Amino acid sequence: MKAKELRELGADELAQKIIDTKKEMSKMRMRRASGVSVENYGKIRGMRRDVARMLTIQSERAAKAAKDAQAAQKEGK
Repeated sequence: MKAKELRELGADELAQKIIDTKKEMSKMRMRRASGVSVENYGKIRGMRRDVARMLTIQSERAAKAAKDAQAAQKEGK
């Protein structure tokens, strides 16, 4: 997924997408480790990068929220 598409998701949707992608990635790894042929093992690389993108967006949102809270606190003084 592209970062632009991920930024349009809500916080809950993004968190759920992270969980789902990690589960799918885990299943693919288990299939490969058990000797079952995985059609597109290279897809795991893309999934890993997607998870990293999603986590980056989550941390950006958290940083922005913290910065906004700090600014609001300074204005209140």
